[in-house]
Amino acid sequence: MRRRFLVATTAVVLAIACARNPVTGKSELALVSESQEIELGKQSAQQVQQSIGFYNDAQAQAYVSRLGKALAARTERPQLPWEFHIVEDASVNAFALPGGFIYITRGLMTNVNNEAELATIVGHEIGHVTNRHSVQQISREQVAQLGLGIGSILSPAVAKYGQIAGQGLSVLFLKYSRDAENQADAAGFRYALNNGYDVRNMANVFRTLERIGQAGGGAGKLPQWLETHPDPENRIKTVEMRLDSLHRDLRGATVDRDQYLRVVSGMVFGDNPRQGYFRGSAFYHPDLRFQLTFPEGWHTRNQAQAVVAVSPTQDAIIQLQSAGQSSPAQAAQHFLSQQGIQPGNASSASINGLPAASSYFQAQSDQGAIEGLVSFIAHGGETFGILAYTAAGKLGSYDASFRRTAASFGALNDPAALNVQPARIELVRLPRDLTLEQFNTQYPSSVPIETIAIINELQPGQSTRAGQTLKRVVGGVRVGP
Repeated sequence: MRRRFLVATTAVVLAIACARNPVTGKSELALVSESQEIELGKQSAQQVQQSIGFYNDAQAQAYVSRLGKALAARTERPQLPWEFHIVEDASVNAFALPGGFIYITRGLMTNVNNEAELATIVGHEIGHVTNRHSVQQISREQVAQLGLGIGSILSPAVAKYGQIAGQGLSVLFLKYSRDAENQADAAGFRYALNNGYDVRNMANVFRTLERIGQAGGGAGKLPQWLETHPDPENRIKTVEMRLDSLHRDLRGATVDRDQYLRVVSGMVFGDNPRQGYFRGSAFYHPDLRFQLTFPEGWHTRNQAQAVVAVSPTQDAIIQLQSAGQSSPAQAAQHFLSQQGIQPGNASSASINGLPAASSYFQAQSDQGAIEGLVSFIAHGGETFGILAYTAAGKLGSYDASFRRTAASFGALNDPAALNVQPARIELVRLPRDLTLEQFNTQYPSSVPIETIAIINELQPGQSTRAGQTLKRVVGGVRVGP
């Protein structure tokens, strides 16, 4: 009976799992239809907009959208509801969602130097969509789960190894992820080439990524076989091989450095302090006009949806995030009424003159029982929640820190903190030939010269030409602990 069940199930999977890859023409595993792919992408796109947000520059957004849609129109899947956006993220990254939703980070825009480079990046992300890579990954995960389930049915003794088997499957799919990146590289090269871009610039993108990785601690980089993306050096070699076999004169192909640089002129560079920044353990949010002080020595991070602090021994967490426009009492009632949460001693005393509601609590989590203090504070027409918790039995060790942190929340009135501005890209048209070092001396930046070298694709000691336009970074405030 069990053998028949396995054969029947396998037959069903094989019957529904085959679909043609629009790019390669090969039959591949796909348990998700195109309409489902698009719907999944739309749902995820809403989450991206809410959690990360779009960069506030209509001109730059329109530029990326025009470029992306022109590339997508000449692919194997022009009918998808393609969207292209710059997201408010300082990291150097780009990503694609199922169904044709492509995102370029603000950080990547400021590190790229011409339209041809951007076209190969956008083309790469388009390639993930046209090859249905995310759909294939979803399908493989579904079959993997089905396979583990069948294994457990056939032999109950296998069930205890389910977690180990799952880890093995993730290592197996890691190679697929690198293959997908190579496919996307090939697609990006082809799409950019078909739209008249000078694809020699694709190698510049990988060189920049490599330099950024090295500047951020390249010595600790994982070996290539543990990465989902191929090593930049290998990607450069692959681009050079494609160029060698191209047999096409690219001297008249589009590069368009000047127009691209005009788009990124004035763009925010690095973290934007207007969205919150740290000075030591103190956190300031100029736009929302509040401040909060976390315990000394805790590891802090300002994320899109929350500000988080973790104790040095990683057994306690304090998290600040918006609780919407409900009153502190309503927010507290909603939190404490959730299933599995047991309220403790409560207080409605104000905090620094602001309406507040606080309560101790106990709860069950995936990691076991926890206990802590939650505080909701109204400020500027919004309620903020401060959730502080630790493992059950350890509250005594952290109670004072939890209470001090909640009590430190207050209005931000310091003009110096309120008026901080982000660093921005500024363009300089060189009046004469200059080395990188001379440029940095004559037109100083608020970031290290190593950063200026990377964002301009220059090497130490390299000379620049009179009339050439370079990027510098001006203004900003030091952010971080």
